[in-house]
Amino acid sequence: MKYITKSILKKIFRPRDKWSHKRDFGHLLIIGGSHVYTGPPIFNALAAYRTGVDLVSIISPKRAADIAASYAPELITYPVEGKFFNKRHVKTVLEIIEEIKPDVCVIGGGITKNNNVSKFIVKILENIYIPCVIDADALYILSKNVSLIKENYILTPHSKEFYYLTGLLPPKNLHERVNLVKQKSLELGCTILLKGYLDIISNGNEVLINKTGTPAMTVGGTGDVLAGIAGALVSMKNDAFISAVTAAFISGKAGEYAFKKYGFSLLPSDVINEIPKVIKSLIKAKNR
Repeated sequence: MKYITKSILKKIFRPRDKWSHKRDFGHLLIIGGSHVYTGPPIFNALAAYRTGVDLVSIISPKRAADIAASYAPELITYPVEGKFFNKRHVKTVLEIIEEIKPDVCVIGGGITKNNNVSKFIVKILENIYIPCVIDADALYILSKNVSLIKENYILTPHSKEFYYLTGLLPPKNLHERVNLVKQKSLELGCTILLKGYLDIISNGNEVLINKTGTPAMTVGGTGDVLAGIAGALVSMKNDAFISAVTAAFISGKAGEYAFKKYGFSLLPSDVINEIPKVIKSLIKAKNR
C-alpha cells in the first residue's frame, strides 16, 4: 500500500509564464445548491479560487445564486428560477455552458435528491463532455444511472454514498477497503476518492492512500471544499487521478492547520483559508 507524500505531488503546480492571462489556469463551473442548501456552491468556489483557478462560475437556483453573489464579489453567478433544479432548466443551463465554455464542472453539492432534480442532472450529464467532479446528492442520482459515468469523472463519495454507487459498504479493514475501491474504479471506469479516516483514491490502475485530516472535518461543508479543490486542479490541466490525490492531501492538511487554531469549532471557511499555506508547502517541496 502506498501513501501520498509531498514528493508525489511536486509536479502538480507548474510554473506560470510571465505572459499568462485569464483562463490559462482554468475556468471552473459549479452546478449546485438549492433554496435550502445555499452554502455548497460557495464552499466549492472559494476553495477552487484558493487553489489557484482563474475563474469560477456558479449556476444555482435563484436564492443560492443571489447569496453567493452577495457573499463574495469574485463569484460569477447564473441564477435559474425556482427553489430547486428541474428538467425545465436543462436548455438554459446547456446554453450557459455553451456560452462560457468552462474547462471542468463540479456538480452535486446541495442539489437534493428529489425526482425533478434527478431528471435535470441526468440530462446535463448526458449532454456535457468536459471533466466532472461528482459529489454529494449527484452521486446518489448517478448511482441510478451508472452508464453516464465517463473516464474523466472524479467521484468523491463517503462510505454511504459509495454504498449507493456500488451496493457495497466499504470494510474497515484497510487492505480490503483499498482493493474494493480499486476494483470499483476499474469497473466504473473513472477515478474514485473514497473519503474517510484514511482517504483512498484509485483510477482502477493506481491506488494511493491519504492520511491528512482530522475528525473535526465531519462538520458539514468540508466535502464541498474538497470537491472545489479537485475541480480547480483538473481545470489547471492536471489529470483526474493526480488531481483527486492532491485534493485529498490539500483538504486534509488545511483541515489540520485549521484544527490547530479552532479545534472542533472549525468551519469549512477556516479550512478554505488554510489552503494557500498547504500549497506554499508543496511548492517549497518542489523547489528543493
